[in-house]
Amino acid sequence: MGNTPNIRFKGFTDDWEQRKLGDVFEQTANIVNPNEEKIELWSLTVEDGLTSKTERYNREFLVKKDNNFKEVRPGDIVYNPMNMTLGAVGYNGMSKSVAVSGYYTTMIANEGYDSYYINTWLKSPQAISLYKIFATGSLIEKQRVQFSTLSIIPATFPNYEEQQKIGQYFSNLDHIITLHQRKCDETKKLKKFMLQKMFPKKDEKKPEIRFAGFTDDWEQRKLGDVLVSLQNNTLSRADLSNESGVAKNVHYGDVLIKFGEVLDVGKEQLPMITDERVLSKYKASFLQNGDVIVADTAEDSTVGKCSEIAGLNGDIVLSGLHTIPYRPVEKFATGYLGYYLNSGAYHNQLIPLMQGIKVTSVSKSAMQDTDIVYPKSVKEQAMIGNCFQSLDHLITLHQRKCDEIKEIKKFMLKNMFPQKG
Repeated sequence: MGNTPNIRFKGFTDDWEQRKLGDVFEQTANIVNPNEEKIELWSLTVEDGLTSKTERYNREFLVKKDNNFKEVRPGDIVYNPMNMTLGAVGYNGMSKSVAVSGYYTTMIANEGYDSYYINTWLKSPQAISLYKIFATGSLIEKQRVQFSTLSIIPATFPNYEEQQKIGQYFSNLDHIITLHQRKCDETKKLKKFMLQKMFPKKDEKKPEIRFAGFTDDWEQRKLGDVLVSLQNNTLSRADLSNESGVAKNVHYGDVLIKFGEVLDVGKEQLPMITDERVLSKYKASFLQNGDVIVADTAEDSTVGKCSEIAGLNGDIVLSGLHTIPYRPVEKFATGYLGYYLNSGAYHNQLIPLMQGIKVTSVSKSAMQDTDIVYPKSVKEQAMIGNCFQSLDHLITLHQRKCDEIKEIKKFMLKNMFPQKG
């Protein structure tokens, strides 16, 4: 089984033949100046391959810094010699050329080799294991695979027809991944737009976008008049269990990173408090559906991010370290407070109240005088909450589909190429 894969398309039974990669690829070195030739500047990442730099870098600074850029033409393959052992390989499947750093290696597959098959194989576990064997450099973190090294690596290849089949299969997987990722990103942008438009701006009493049938001005109150604070515990993660306990605990780090605007307690796996004495100490602060947990500490301006409790059905849940738990004094529709308190309309009020340099925090007393606006109609609140929950559902759906196809691709990369490359 050394020179045939575990999974093959029907009709292909021949052994794969060994080639040196120097027979498979031809190195290219088309030097360009992106400013003079009006060509886009792109980068290369392990995760995404060939990636546009326009959103991440100052183009003028980079081009002035070094005019030694290489052109990656349609059908070309590009890799980073310094990160080749991590799979930093990209393929230009577009109809236009782009420019990359002169430090990268650019090449094209010779006749008789399918470009998409080659590009896929170059990032397979079998290929990466070969790079690690042949890479030069005494330190592992500084090992390189220059083209001269790549050229002597032996690997097995199927005939051209089988290459095309495999290349097309992975092309289809990549297309589906890209489709779901794009849908996910588009829905995130729509959500961001709606968060800006569905809540009134500062000193205004109505939002720009509103559901039909609602025309009344929104209420404006001080946070301290609308929400009363509960007591949080100060247990560290070391004091908690991932298996069993007497109560669930919401940690500030999970509010900042893991949880969304609405935390469905019944669906999320929460760490557990194991000390029964904690229950009697914090009995008056057991959380209820509709309560809001604010993370009061962070390493950036995300401090103040919150999650609204929902889906709680008999469980005991407490708000943990570096959080401020709040309970509304009147009934709000599910989701409204969670999405509003995370919107720019409210969160921008917290920015001037933040204290600290490396670690930023906002105090309970400072939050008391911030303004909260909301529609008087609970029905309108519910429609707003449902709107954003639907958007979040779509985001989760597309991300899950994207991740599922990535797992299929990962499995196929291990099994559609011979184990020894």
